[in-house]
Amino acid sequence: MRSQNRVQTVLRLDNFLFERAKMTAHKNGQSFNSYVESLIEKDAGLVFPKLPKDFTVSEEILNLVPKESVFRRPSQEELDNDPKLAYLMEKNGLL
Repeated sequence: MRSQNRVQTVLRLDNFLFERAKMTAHKNGQSFNSYVESLIEKDAGLVFPKLPKDFTVSEEILNLVPKESVFRRPSQEELDNDPKLAYLMEKNGLL
């Protein structure tokens, strides 16, 4: 969930925890900020698993979609701002 709308904040961390987080971020090839942001995204339920390309949707689920519905592809901005929508679109092979 990367957004242009950013808020600057201050954290008070135990020195050992801060150094450990910096070290882990560096080991993962991330900045400290990126590392902390990714942890918050995971904890907040904003990170969705990637599904294999051969994932199929059951007939039962497909039958729930009205046959006359018109599918409108969401814009990239809509996908960036709605990670659940992006996840569902990718999960169902619509991206």
